[in-house]
Amino acid sequence: MSFELQESHSNVTLDAIRRLYRRNSRVTLYKLIQKTHPSEMAWIYRYLNSAERKSIFHYIRRMEGLADFLHEIDHALVPEIFADLSPHETASTLSDLPPEDLAELLDSFPPEQAGEIQELLGSEDREELAEVLQYADESAGRIMSHEYMAFEENLTVAEAIQKFQQLGEEVEMPFYIYVVDGAEKMVGVLSLRQLLLNKPETQLKTIMERDFIFVNPDEDQEIVADLVTQYNYLALPVLESSGKLAGIVTVDDVIDIIREEASEDMMKMAGAGEDEDILLKSTLQNAGTRFPWLMASWIGGVAALWIIGAFESLLNQTVALVAFIPIIMGMGGNVGTQTSTIIVRGIATGHVNLEEVSKVIFKEIRVGIILGLVYGMLLGVLVYFHFVQYHSPFMLGLVVGISIFTSMSIACLVASVFPILLEKVNIDPAISTGPFVTTAIDIIGIYSYFLIAGSLLPLK
Repeated sequence: MSFELQESHSNVTLDAIRRLYRRNSRVTLYKLIQKTHPSEMAWIYRYLNSAERKSIFHYIRRMEGLADFLHEIDHALVPEIFADLSPHETASTLSDLPPEDLAELLDSFPPEQAGEIQELLGSEDREELAEVLQYADESAGRIMSHEYMAFEENLTVAEAIQKFQQLGEEVEMPFYIYVVDGAEKMVGVLSLRQLLLNKPETQLKTIMERDFIFVNPDEDQEIVADLVTQYNYLALPVLESSGKLAGIVTVDDVIDIIREEASEDMMKMAGAGEDEDILLKSTLQNAGTRFPWLMASWIGGVAALWIIGAFESLLNQTVALVAFIPIIMGMGGNVGTQTSTIIVRGIATGHVNLEEVSKVIFKEIRVGIILGLVYGMLLGVLVYFHFVQYHSPFMLGLVVGISIFTSMSIACLVASVFPILLEKVNIDPAISTGPFVTTAIDIIGIYSYFLIAGSLLPLK
């Protein structure tokens, strides 16, 4: 089914669920929810109002795909949908989740409530959860699955296939068979295809791949996602320092990571915080999240106001200069945002080599120079013919043209250097885009504009 058809089908299901809810058609509503795919139900749930969500969740609790639904649901909604359930009911509902998903959901609750829910879980669930929680947030240990296929190296292909048939339904990603020694240390890996194509009496240690890519549990999830993307693996083993197989990170988790990190970077670059669920927050929470990011723009605006005030005498003698302030600030800000976006994206995807940053920086400066020359000449010519009544239209056009050139060239320099410097000192470069870079460029652009004007224009 195409995306358009799927979206249309989901909208129809959303309307049907709302209609059945209003009519209090409980049996039909329950049957419809049971037939709806968990990921589609999570999409629909987002568009229900608060009262609908609380009531309909009681039907969702009884659906077979509850774990998949909770995995897909926006985490900002979690405290709301469990608000009417007692801690015992909440713990009972969450007990069937895999420990890595349970740990992620508990982060959405207030700390005291999360601790109470954790205490009410069964002893086995608590032990599995504690094993996940020992690792840092957004690390490989937090997202790894414990449902994998690991066989001892001395097993034959026939024995491995027999065990595979017995355990296959319990494994999340059965495409890889991980081979371990007597001490449960991983020594190799082979694919399901390799297992099926070899002779039954062949031992696994003779056909396994001994060179394999792995990560440790403390590895950042972005690095894990980069490795899976680079090598096109469906899963990546996670090994303890001793070499013991601790779990695997599957490609579906990596897709979620890539989506989350991309959303986070976009929010940061736009100066709207880093929470992808910000639209689901209250008005005050939304405003509070965006307030500190906009403070940089406000400070930059005050600085630009101070600079303009410092050149008041220049503006009084040449009022025409005021007309070009927006375009000079705008062109510099736009080309700077383009450059910093390209650099930040290049750093994230590995296309920017931090060992050869000078090439990247000088390339962006050359781009700024070319664009500045083109737009500077175009605006300079326009000024020359439009301001013919001005006593020196050529000099005014020259000032504006040089200012555009200077502003765009400096913008590309600042916007390429700043993210790279932040990356060098281990600060997320995504935060440099938006308010910080554009504000710096505006201040530099307007200041250089007035300096050039003061130097070239004939003043009294």
